[in-house]
Amino acid sequence: MFASLLVANRGEIALRVIRAARAAGLRTVAVYSDADRDAPHVTAADDAVRLGPAPATESYLSIDAILAAASATGADAVHPGYGFLSESAELARACEEAGLVWVGPPSAVVARMGRKDAAREAAEAAGVDVLPGITDDDDARLAARAIAEVGLPVMVKAAAGGGGKGMRVVTDAGEMPRALAAAHREAVAAFGDGTLLVERYVPRGRHVEVQVLADTHGHVLHLGERDCSVQRRHQKVVEESPAPMISTDLRARVCDAAVRLSREIGYVGAGTVEFLVAGAGTGAEAYFLEMNTRLQVEHPVTEAVTGLDLVALQLTVAQGASLPLTQADVNVRGHAIEARVYAEDADFLPQAGLASAVRWPAGARVDAGLVAGQEVGTWYDPLLGKVIAHGPTREAARLRLVAALDDTAILGLTTNAGMLRRLLASEAFARSELDTGWLDEHPRAFPPGPADVALCAAAWVLGAMAADDVTHPFGVGDGWRSGGPPGAVHVDLNHGGARHRLRVDRAARRVKLVRDEVADPFSVVVGRSDTAPDEDRRAIEVRLEVGGAWQRATVLAADLGMPGHAPGIGAGVAVAHHGEAYRFTVHDPLTTATVAPADGVVSAPMPGQVRAVSVVPDERVAAGQVLGVLEAMKMEMPLIAPHAGTVESVDTAVGDQVELGQTLFTVAGEEL
Repeated sequence: MFASLLVANRGEIALRVIRAARAAGLRTVAVYSDADRDAPHVTAADDAVRLGPAPATESYLSIDAILAAASATGADAVHPGYGFLSESAELARACEEAGLVWVGPPSAVVARMGRKDAAREAAEAAGVDVLPGITDDDDARLAARAIAEVGLPVMVKAAAGGGGKGMRVVTDAGEMPRALAAAHREAVAAFGDGTLLVERYVPRGRHVEVQVLADTHGHVLHLGERDCSVQRRHQKVVEESPAPMISTDLRARVCDAAVRLSREIGYVGAGTVEFLVAGAGTGAEAYFLEMNTRLQVEHPVTEAVTGLDLVALQLTVAQGASLPLTQADVNVRGHAIEARVYAEDADFLPQAGLASAVRWPAGARVDAGLVAGQEVGTWYDPLLGKVIAHGPTREAARLRLVAALDDTAILGLTTNAGMLRRLLASEAFARSELDTGWLDEHPRAFPPGPADVALCAAAWVLGAMAADDVTHPFGVGDGWRSGGPPGAVHVDLNHGGARHRLRVDRAARRVKLVRDEVADPFSVVVGRSDTAPDEDRRAIEVRLEVGGAWQRATVLAADLGMPGHAPGIGAGVAVAHHGEAYRFTVHDPLTTATVAPADGVVSAPMPGQVRAVSVVPDERVAAGQVLGVLEAMKMEMPLIAPHAGTVESVDTAVGDQVELGQTLFTVAGEEL
């Protein structure tokens, strides 16, 4: 039995565990790094202990620091959450040896299933199908054996862990050495072990996983399956339950296989058995991928359809009690879908910045660790929060999630919220057509729509603020005239390399987007809204009637100068609408063009650390040649020569921490 729980994690999962622990009457202890000193999970717990500096290796991945925090606070149990040390057999074993309760399976089980090669062997012993595959501690030998014994195409994986780290698809024998080298580096960075596993690659597979739950008294049951096929860079972005595209027979087979495997290894606690489904309909087959010996990021969709609290059940099992339910008690009701909101750009690259305004939706479940005013860096996984919708049918859940993302506003930080909204609203998702490779093959399949509504919202706020400031840049902004209501004013904003003129009619509460070539311009009617930001409320909510339906936009007043004063020329205006974030600037009539990036400049596509520099000044390079490697959040990004030529300058070195857009290399083109 235990009474005090240390949560060895951060962000939304730390908050989720703290809430469940408090509901169970437990005292809670949070841990944090210097980067998270003011994070929400720190103040949510009863006690909080600093682990160390921002780098995860010196804080959240430091077993000694976590054990010291438990000792200092009198905690007698440790919940690892997910990520970081959640599947560390070493931490689980250290907790056992220190007399601490580890909220998870025994360390021996964590060690066995944490290795993909050993997990394959366990699955085979339990009679679970696996894909053809091999492992070898020598990369050169592995390359030759993979081609000869497995055959192309193959998937290269880190044998020591999951999370998409170290994964590479190889379709050509010539690519194998480079893919193995890159996967090896990522595996060492993520897990401290560069051993690789090579398996047959299934290009159009679906990712289906089964939630299992087991206690120390021999009871094992499953809570149904989830489909996690919507992924980018081998990491999930949308999950749902039940899986929409598998037959009743296959559903029964994967659930039974998951329970058999759990019994085979003596599993305890909440875990997930992952399968790759190849084929469709009655001809589909499922192959074991891995087992996650922890709580999954996507556990809320299972909670939504079963009505169970998985974290509470984890704590019950860890206390030594029997599961309070049997398999017959598990009933799946309706459908649930989860969308992961990440700090990333349109190319799925991690982003950093200050979240100057944050609004999560009120009409859906939200598990989030991001609040307004919070700085998001590149030290950790870029997940900001999860939005979950439940409905009686898949279509009802889908529409509810689209509406929830419409109501999500994050400004000051680049996120994927708008892309998620467009993806979930698409016919492709509605028809369940997205497999594990779909997003990577169609990265720009869901481009942002016109910014018209956001432009109108920004113009309305600017016009209202200008009315109170005679020094504003639009002339006599309030349109005052003797004997009548205020006249209309024009607001000019820059966006997408173009100037947009908007006519703001305050008397009629209407904004028009003026286009010379359009006879019937786009226009909106503005509802009653607060357009007077003060020091405490700098994000202004604007309700707009568009085509007979009301929509909401959030305009960030923090970019508009002092409250009560209109912005000057060049000032920025940030707007969130339908999950999308826009940034406009007040048009300067003296500026008609922007300076394009210098030809041949290779800049950082994301903030991160330079891991490799492969060229020197005056070296000749081919178009597409790798000049170096940038890493952020355990993900590597090759830096490519834009054209053939000579390296004019190398402006970085291995180990440098660089910012988004920072110049790293310059390649002079070949003279014709």
